[in-house]
Amino acid sequence: MKKKYRKLTKEQIERGIVFSSCLSENDSEINNTVHEVHRDDEEREEKIRRLLDDSFFNNSYFNYNIVRR
Repeated sequence: MKKKYRKLTKEQIERGIVFSSCLSENDSEINNTVHEVHRDDEEREEKIRRLLDDSFFNNSYFNYNIVRR
């Protein structure tokens, strides 16, 4: 699995998102679940750590973990 790092979208910044992660077969977030971490989330560091650890999915059909910071 490859990580693709991108900037947060303007809309995510406006909503107070500090991090997002999306597992995808291709290099796109379209039609995939995006997990987001909010600025005021008390457990944000733990959630970010968990979302970055994609090793569980190494042998799955997902090819990319699209990460936005």
